[in-house]
Amino acid sequence: MTDGTENILDIRDLRKGFKVRRKGETHEVLAVNGISLTVRRGETLGIVGESGCGKSTLARVLLGLTKADGGSVMLDGEDLLGRNRRNMAETRLNVRMVFQDPYASLNPRRSVGDSVAETGDIHRIFKNRHDRAERVGHALDLVGLGAGFASSYPHELSGGQRQRVGIARAILPEPALVIADEPVSALDVSIQAQVLNLLAGLKARLGLTLMFISHDLGVVAKISDRVAVLYMGEVVEIAPARALFTDPRHPYTELLLTAIPRPDPSKRITGAIEVSEPPSRLRKLVGCPFRERCPRATAICATDAPVLRSIAPERFVSCHHAEDAIREPA
Repeated sequence: MTDGTENILDIRDLRKGFKVRRKGETHEVLAVNGISLTVRRGETLGIVGESGCGKSTLARVLLGLTKADGGSVMLDGEDLLGRNRRNMAETRLNVRMVFQDPYASLNPRRSVGDSVAETGDIHRIFKNRHDRAERVGHALDLVGLGAGFASSYPHELSGGQRQRVGIARAILPEPALVIADEPVSALDVSIQAQVLNLLAGLKARLGLTLMFISHDLGVVAKISDRVAVLYMGEVVEIAPARALFTDPRHPYTELLLTAIPRPDPSKRITGAIEVSEPPSRLRKLVGCPFRERCPRATAICATDAPVLRSIAPERFVSCHHAEDAIREPA
């Protein structure tokens, strides 16, 4: 799944299941079911899908907060799944997180400066107090707040400003990868645009590599170079952002596109599939996991599970009918 561009993150057949008890019986739910994808140095890879599709579990595995059941994850040549206590500290500097709730992710009793410097303090990356103050101030400058905010406290800031603090905290150690998990979903629409523009600007200025996780394809469209679509723990489509939004090749991607608000409601995808609930994860599914929601399902979909395959340069789809034309927006 690469064109020769250097991959900073390489995920292969990643799996993570959880035990769930229902009516006295124990079931295993595969939150991440054989995910394989790459993230290229300096790009923004969007990860999109409904609630429960495995997006946040994937992030937690990459951060070392949840242990994978199988597969491999390589970050700049480092095996993230084989981490011991010593290199776990290095990983926490190399993989940083921007959280969904900008207020809950900050300690209300700590100043902005101390929150931004927290990881650096823990891992002793500062040379002295002057270096600490200088690097914290620089990070706050980069996110458009300024060093003067270092003495402020979270309750004194707006939601957008708090999220800027979260971004400053993530970029201060100069990480290899920043994972942004629903970073604008708790913000007003006008503030969302500002934060997205900030992330795009930081990417260009610092050469950041971003994994941007969201349930909203409209938001993902504004920032991503490529997009991976997840459904029930599996990748069902990967494509350059423009290609995916103008010519979706998996019917689930089409469903997500219909949920994007349009200025003119008449400009919608014709023949769009109706929104419905995904099947229970406790059921043993045979064939394509999307077939019960798919208007194009045929006999093969009921018996054979599709695999993620290349249908064109840069395009990978898990669908038996991926080559069938999906109509353009009217």
